[in-house]
Amino acid sequence: MLNIVLYEPEMPANTGNIGRTCVITGARLHLIEPLGFHLNEKMIRRAGLDYWDRLDVTRYMDYTDFMTRNPGAKIFYATTKAKHRYSDVQYTKDCYIMFGKESAGIPEEILIRHPEECIRIPMLPGERSLNLANAVSIVTYEALRQLDFPGLETEGELHRLSWDTKGACGLEKVP
Repeated sequence: MLNIVLYEPEMPANTGNIGRTCVITGARLHLIEPLGFHLNEKMIRRAGLDYWDRLDVTRYMDYTDFMTRNPGAKIFYATTKAKHRYSDVQYTKDCYIMFGKESAGIPEEILIRHPEECIRIPMLPGERSLNLANAVSIVTYEALRQLDFPGLETEGELHRLSWDTKGACGLEKVP
């Protein structure tokens, strides 16, 4: 199971959206305190909608607590400061992908100890960063793509019509 780690997240709406992404993808969410909000805040529940009660979430007092409780974990550190692209590393089904707080990212004191595990999403020069929830979604789905989307539905169905019905481009039209 993929593990998404938020280092001291500050915005409840982002954490709620990330929680929803975790539920939908079967990933675990790890929250490293201090948090910039209370987990019972309305904003986090609104963003997570009815998914929040199905979320596999673990809280940690701090980074040391996280590392102590997850010995030997393969961790990737998502940061704008990295030299490696998020799409150029090999994810494993039980790896951890850490994202930093919205205002400052992951502390450089942590990053400097893991240069080969630091990953970035390419952006235009001079731009600061993507929204945290968007960045988590991008990297999570790349990891899942590499793993061939384990356990996820890869085909959908129309609600009112059937994909077998001919339609566009001069083919038989559906009434």
